[in-house]
This record gives sequence, C-alpha cells and structure tokens, in this order.
Amino acid sequence: MKSVPARLAALLIAVCASAAQAQQPAAPAAGYQPTPGQAGKDVIWLPTPQIVVDKMLEVARVGPSDVVMDLGSGDGRTVITAARLGARAMGIEYNPDMVEFARRSADAAGVGARASFVKADLFETSFAEATVITMFLLPRINLDLRPKILALKPGTRIVSNTFTMGDWEPDTVIDLAGQPGCNSSYCRVLYWLVPRQVAGSYATPQGQVVLRQEFQMLSGSLTTGGAMLDVKGRVSGEDIEITAGGKRYRGLLKGGALELREAG
Repeated sequence: MKSVPARLAALLIAVCASAAQAQQPAAPAAGYQPTPGQAGKDVIWLPTPQIVVDKMLEVARVGPSDVVMDLGSGDGRTVITAARLGARAMGIEYNPDMVEFARRSADAAGVGARASFVKADLFETSFAEATVITMFLLPRINLDLRPKILALKPGTRIVSNTFTMGDWEPDTVIDLAGQPGCNSSYCRVLYWLVPRQVAGSYATPQGQVVLRQEFQMLSGSLTTGGAMLDVKGRVSGEDIEITAGGKRYRGLLKGGALELREAG
C-alpha cells in the first residue's frame, strides 16, 4: 500500500470513525421521557396505571421464586414493581429508547440487579423461562401470541390489562375502574392459568372417563356400573376437577394415567 502523509492518514481515520459512529443507533438522551400515545411497532404506548400493575402482580401471586416477563414493557413500571417484590423480572420492548429509559429507572429504583430489559420482537422471543407473563397488548396481538402461551408449562400465570384472549375465557376478572389512581378506560385485570392438556379416554377406579377440553373447561362422560354420566369440570394448571352423577372428583394426570379421588 502506498504510504500517505501522517496528517492525511489522521484525517482518513477520523472520517472512518465518524462514519462507523453514524451507523450505530443513537443512545437516548439522559432526559428522554416516553409520551403516552407515542407510536410503537404494533401498538401505541399507554402506561398501565400503578394500581393496575399492583393488582396484576397480586392476582398472579408474584414472589421471590418467580420469573416475570412483561410483554411490551414500555417505561418498565411492571418489571420494576415485580423486582421490588423479589422476583427476577424481564421486560421485552421493541423501542430501544424505552429499553434504555426503563434500565435507568430500574437502577434508580435500586432493583437493577433483578430487573432487566431487552430490545426484542415478542414473536421471536422465548417465554419458556417465565412463571408469570404480564401484558397490555391489543386483542389481535394476544390472539397471535395465544398458541405460544398455551404451549407454556401448565400453571404458568398470565395477566393482562384490559384485553382478552378471544374465546379463552379468563379464570379471574377484576374491574378497578373508578378507584383512586384508575381514571382511564384501561383498569381491568384478566388472569389465566395455562392448563394441562388432558383430553382423552382413561380407565379409572371410578369407571371409564372420557374428557373433552376447550382451554381450561372440561366436558365428557363417566361410564360406571352400566350407566353413562355426564362430566363437567375444569383444569387449573395441572389440577383437574370434575363432577359426575352428583359427585365431585379432583385429580391429576400422571404418566398418561388419570388419578381421581372423591372430593368433599
């Protein structure tokens, strides 16, 4: 390579460094503040009222043994609140400025060691590690994510601010509208437990049990003593509860076998 004068070499190095820096995403200014209603990848950003955040985490019984993932974590308040409860919490957010803002907020709150934030697409992120998932997303996005959520470990707790999962009915609904700190339209907590898939036919001491399943709801039959009885019930995580012939049974599916016991 032909040599060049030192001054010209220094100039070339400076130009190259400037070009490389220009290709890097700019870090948000220290004074960056998210604005309610600002556009996002799939939805506009609106903050969840703190009273709703608190109730969402209360309903999900979040504690130190939990791994909480907040989908579309915005300013980080849900993650920070979960970390204050002792959980290990992660926010998934597409806007890099929001990610940095949330990280600074977590550090300022003294929970930076338990609260983390990543810039990522929800549809390309694994939720497998989570014991609790929180979200404030539109119904169409919830529906798109629903197959991924239903494939999680049975008993994983799902909490949404306001928006549903289509025809997957929530296990619990709490309306906080009108309470202090909740003057917006988005003050409803919806809670689900991911159900074990238990549909099938099982030989049990009580008789032949056939279960049909739609999300957490069960129907089917119990054939015993030559009679076929209608079965109704539900599955909560791993726990199965059914009624048949006026009797209530509780049980689990273990190794492909349905174990039932009569409940009082």
